[in-house]
Amino acid sequence: MARRRGRVYVHDRFAGVIEERDDVFAFTYDAKYLEDADAPPVSLTLPLRAEPYESKTFPPFFDGLLPEGWLLDIAVRHWKLDPRDRMGLLLSVCEDCIGAVHVIDEGRAAGQGSE
Repeated sequence: MARRRGRVYVHDRFAGVIEERDDVFAFTYDAKYLEDADAPPVSLTLPLRAEPYESKTFPPFFDGLLPEGWLLDIAVRHWKLDPRDRMGLLLSVCEDCIGAVHVIDEGRAAGQGSE
């Protein structure tokens, strides 16, 4: 059972879901996204495939989306987050990050009527 989930978008297109379960992190591409021959992978380290990517540690690509330094300090203070809670940071601050990929907390996405 997933504890926390985020919807992953590439160029504003729903690409898949990252989730934190009790003992593992998993990223799974959306089946419709995989059907599009022109759909780019979220990362070169996460090539397109139907099987989920699972890891006991936070996936490096998603960790790379997180702010660092003074920007991380601001995010931690503003949202009262634990800087070691990588999933919490991802779901809180990566809705509008630089680059093609962004992540929206599934609870917020459902409230916005997103795909």
